[in-house]
Amino acid sequence: MNDQFFIYLAIGIYFLVLIGIGVAAYLRTSDHEGYMLANRGLPGWVAALSAGASDMSGWLIMGLPGAIYVAGLIEAWTAIGLTIGAFVNWLIVAPRLRAYSQVSRNSITLPSFFENRTRDSSRVLRIVSSVIVLVFFTLYVSSGMVAGGVFFESSFEADYLTGMLIVAAVTLLYTLFGGFLGASLTDVVQGLMMFIALIIVPIFAVISVGGWGEAVSLINTLEPNHLSFSGGGLTTASIIVIASGIGWGLGYFGQPHIVVRFMALRAPSDAKQARRVGLAWQAISMAGTVFAGLIGVAWVHQNNVDLADPETIVLLMSQALLHPLFAGFVLAAVLAAIMSTFSSQLIVCSSALVEDIYKVVRKDPPSDRRLVLMGRGAVLLVAIIAGLLALNPNGTILELVGFAWAGFGAAFGPLVLLSLYYRKLTNWGALSGMVVGAVVVFVWAELTGGIFDLYEIVPGFILSLLVTLIVSAVTYKPNPEVEQEFERAAYLAKNRKAFDELMASEKVTANA
Repeated sequence: MNDQFFIYLAIGIYFLVLIGIGVAAYLRTSDHEGYMLANRGLPGWVAALSAGASDMSGWLIMGLPGAIYVAGLIEAWTAIGLTIGAFVNWLIVAPRLRAYSQVSRNSITLPSFFENRTRDSSRVLRIVSSVIVLVFFTLYVSSGMVAGGVFFESSFEADYLTGMLIVAAVTLLYTLFGGFLGASLTDVVQGLMMFIALIIVPIFAVISVGGWGEAVSLINTLEPNHLSFSGGGLTTASIIVIASGIGWGLGYFGQPHIVVRFMALRAPSDAKQARRVGLAWQAISMAGTVFAGLIGVAWVHQNNVDLADPETIVLLMSQALLHPLFAGFVLAAVLAAIMSTFSSQLIVCSSALVEDIYKVVRKDPPSDRRLVLMGRGAVLLVAIIAGLLALNPNGTILELVGFAWAGFGAAFGPLVLLSLYYRKLTNWGALSGMVVGAVVVFVWAELTGGIFDLYEIVPGFILSLLVTLIVSAVTYKPNPEVEQEFERAAYLAKNRKAFDELMASEKVTANA
């Protein structure tokens, strides 16, 4: 048997497992809330692995190692910023959002939560936030399709379009039928595959080049500044790169495909277990990514490899260093990184179209069956549009992901934090800050040179936060119902017994 047989076998097994999980999730999904939020029943460890896998996308095994390979440890500030951001997100956002989204009229999407939290009767806040979700996530989904096409090009010398279509088709299959539960359960499998791959490949690469000492010596000879966190010295340019890297951590608070996992937890107290599992997974995965990019410098030189695309360094090392079957599973892990994010984003886009636009526009409430069918149709529609955009990719995977990440982080990040911890937030403050954050990201990304090289999420987040606070202060009017809800959410986030009693009473009411 040749090497390609084992690689195809591994990827075939992976695809079958995903489709099997999608079918199982389909059999357990019977209504609209189940399709969109798995009936709020995710255990902490499932939510943690699902959030991590859906967060990282193809850039974890392709984009970031490529950046480390090219620029060195100065790009590792991105990994550091993301790890800190993920920890803080689980610590202060997850438990409060789980409780608040429940008591605030059982909000099952981020736009609906914003509307219910601020009592926005105009519906403008919900619709505008849904449009922002659709714009940035369509770009985000497109980046996943680009990663899929690049993956098949570099791994199998296949046609870019063919690879893109294969990844899109399999992801659509289990997402269309399995919904949020299918996406979350496949994320667990995909997250574990990514984790193992990012441990194995750097270890084998280090052994291959003669050990860590030999690798460091080679890197210092070839790229003297690669092992410096400042890129060889603190300059204005390096400070901007470092600040931009850390700034990635700000994005976590506003990513709909991540915070929706918080809303799907069984209870706020499950966030504690999720935080521990999620932090361990992320810290080790990020370390593996950084080491893979660094070791790649020594490995490419020692083996005289012609590396046309730095973002494929992990793919090439896995194929050269591992048995074809294990290399196939590493390649499947790359697909896992791509597809886990892809599927989660499709579900959020679907919820934005159906829950936050269709249900708002339609006067009479549609049936659950119709909503589920609409949700599946929305998944297909967004995938088609993203696929058309991916036909002619413009920019690297990391650049595409970075822009969408900044858009959500700046538009929604400050708003999520203030929704949970600032009782005087108003609908006009929320709307103003959200629009300012999104616009700043679009404008800043088009400017270059000097301070404009700073990652657009940093100015976008700061200006969005300030505008939201200022406009809310001007337009605030006391509302006893909102005040009571704010206090109740804070209490339930810390009291498991009281939260369980609330859920039991709501279940009894729903069955009555």
